[in-house]
Amino acid sequence: MSDTRRRVKVYTLNEDRQWDDRGTGHVSSTFVERLKGISLLVRAESDGSLLLESKISPNTAYQKQQDTLIVWSEAENYDLALSFQEKAGCDEIWEKICQVQGKDPALEITQDPIDESEEERFEEMPETSHLVELPPCYMKKLLQLFQVCEDLDNREGLHHLYEIVRGVLFLNKAALFEVMFSDDCIMDVVGCLEFDPSLVQPKKHREFLTKTAKFKEVIPITDSELRQKIHQTYRVQYIQDIILPTPSVFEENFLSTLTSFIFFNKVEIVSMLQEDEKFLTEVFAQLTDEATEDDKRRELVNFFKEFCAFSQTLQPQNRDAFFKTLANLGILPALEIVMGMDDLQVRAAATDIFSYLVEFSPSMVREFVMQEPQQTDDDVLLINVVIKQMICDSDPELGGAVQLMGLLRTLIDPENMLAPTNKTEKTEFLSFFYKYCMQVLTVPLLASTVDEKNCKGDCMLKCMALYLTV
Repeated sequence: MSDTRRRVKVYTLNEDRQWDDRGTGHVSSTFVERLKGISLLVRAESDGSLLLESKISPNTAYQKQQDTLIVWSEAENYDLALSFQEKAGCDEIWEKICQVQGKDPALEITQDPIDESEEERFEEMPETSHLVELPPCYMKKLLQLFQVCEDLDNREGLHHLYEIVRGVLFLNKAALFEVMFSDDCIMDVVGCLEFDPSLVQPKKHREFLTKTAKFKEVIPITDSELRQKIHQTYRVQYIQDIILPTPSVFEENFLSTLTSFIFFNKVEIVSMLQEDEKFLTEVFAQLTDEATEDDKRRELVNFFKEFCAFSQTLQPQNRDAFFKTLANLGILPALEIVMGMDDLQVRAAATDIFSYLVEFSPSMVREFVMQEPQQTDDDVLLINVVIKQMICDSDPELGGAVQLMGLLRTLIDPENMLAPTNKTEKTEFLSFFYKYCMQVLTVPLLASTVDEKNCKGDCMLKCMALYLTV
């Protein structure tokens, strides 16, 4: 059995400041003769190939984040990260790094990174014996001071604290984020950011987060760590998207560590939910149960929609594993049921989920629908449900119809039926479509030719016109 403590994912930061997944493997630290030093090696768990070979440099700033991440830069614009499956493995490798650099493992960063321009300025500074050592950052004491200022309605002090906390965020330090976004600090951080001096009245972000934005557990989440991670991610995302102003061109990289913090949180949330088959099985069971109340079903579908949206932060191979898990649990039969329901919100959310699945693998969807005639009537085939929803879209602008039309076109497009693993897919699926679905697609058109003026005929003509012009 492999040592799960040493199991890691290797990430590199691309030019768009997004993390690319380079693979999963097992990390070790050993002396590499060619590199003349202790190095981190990661070998792929699939085939043993070398994913990473990185010498532990005495001058490189390594950061430990969120208990299971180690991040560092090897060269200009080349950032690396190891995401550990277990905290114990992260601690073990972190101790080795600190040992090589002669640092205290209790630290979360081995040394502050200094760019070239700063090095030049330091070299130009005259030697002096009067250097002042700055005290450690008392973040929690600052937040205690905020509570005092707010109790006293000290607006001048609150305005200063806004500038200080905003400045601390733009320091872009993971170690500070760990403190600021902890359960006992994050709401006071949000509170400080309410008192923007440029505003006549402070914003009410805390009121929104605690009273307006309600966290609904569609199925009780028993894992307290997962629940805490979901709360934290929502609040930090709110800080980035709503509270902080849009960064200027000169500031766009100032919050790269904040973006990474959110990214890795989302990866961890998806992984934890994906691995909890009991939780997902219960969600599917309630989603398809006829006894489930409409409000509950709406919450369940919206949960899956958000779940799929979160998965878009994953790299391709992780996203593949995610959707395969949903497929194995029965996402397509469940969608077949909910897409045919009367509730417009449920249908809209189900359509969004279906679009994620079609985008992920048209072949997987085609394979499912071709198996359906053996189990169900033609009228309730998933692809026919899609066609009927497209025909009878109640939106005057036909927004839903256009979306469904695009999905249908993707499914019947011969150009993406060329998978080498199934050379007969094109023939089999198109034969299936003409046999079981074409009559459903053409009914409104045929009805129009005999002058039966109904909404289906009118809507379908509009849809087909749009389809031909796209």
